[in-house]
Amino acid sequence: MLIQRIITASIIAPLAVWAVIALPDDYFALVWGIFILFAAWEWMNLSGFSNLPLRLLFLLALIVPMIGIHYWTVVLEIIAETFNWPEVKKFSGIVEWLVVPAVLWWFFVMVLIRNAAGALLQRKTGRLVKALLGWYLLLVAWMFFARLRTLYPMEMVVYFLFLIWGADIAAYFTGKKFGVTKLAPDISPGKTVEGMYGALATAFVFAVIFTVVFEFSFIYASDMVLLSVLTVLISIYGDLFVSLLKRQRGLKDSGSLLPGHGGVLDRLDSVIAGIPVFYAGIYLLYYMMYGA
Repeated sequence: MLIQRIITASIIAPLAVWAVIALPDDYFALVWGIFILFAAWEWMNLSGFSNLPLRLLFLLALIVPMIGIHYWTVVLEIIAETFNWPEVKKFSGIVEWLVVPAVLWWFFVMVLIRNAAGALLQRKTGRLVKALLGWYLLLVAWMFFARLRTLYPMEMVVYFLFLIWGADIAAYFTGKKFGVTKLAPDISPGKTVEGMYGALATAFVFAVIFTVVFEFSFIYASDMVLLSVLTVLISIYGDLFVSLLKRQRGLKDSGSLLPGHGGVLDRLDSVIAGIPVFYAGIYLLYYMMYGA
């Protein structure tokens, strides 16, 4: 299993970095959107929907707003010209506010899992609620990763990926070597508190190296360190939340597309949870640094 994971990761990781560096914004958003749609297909299964038309409708319900958000400025210009309403262009930045509920949700999930994992596992949540929640979380994950790639330096996107991957690897090996205390045994018996500390320590080290290489001032470097640690912390609980959905459904993996890793959602759960927090932090950091 470990060999399969390593082989699959050694193929996917370079391709992901290449996509970030080499693809134009439109093509990157498209490729990232395809992966999100694979994850959405698996999310519907975890939500209890096996009906093919409903699954396809769910994908369509993601594709339409993806297109609208990607061409949001163009859409506003068309509305302004069609209805002679130039003031509508002022709403170009309103999509940024979609990050707030996502960030609050993932912090809420962290608190719930920390304090009531067993109760969550037994809770019966409606299929429609799970589907709607997945629709929103997947949409904002696609949106803010694409916007991070479009609006901020390439290094930030690559750093985010290495941050998530590095923390995941550190959690695995630290947990294997030193893991004693279970983090959420009712949901994921393999994850340990020691593994989580290993991931957070890795986030700290990565952030320090990043800020030294790019010569951040002390105050902004400390903000970046805090943001990196919080992003990794939330990403861990994002992984646990998807594990919760899998356990409620009686599944080990969200799918079988990626050998050694399970499904696409199994690989993207940390990214889906981490990207809203990271994007919100980068937005605030750049606002403090440059006033915009």
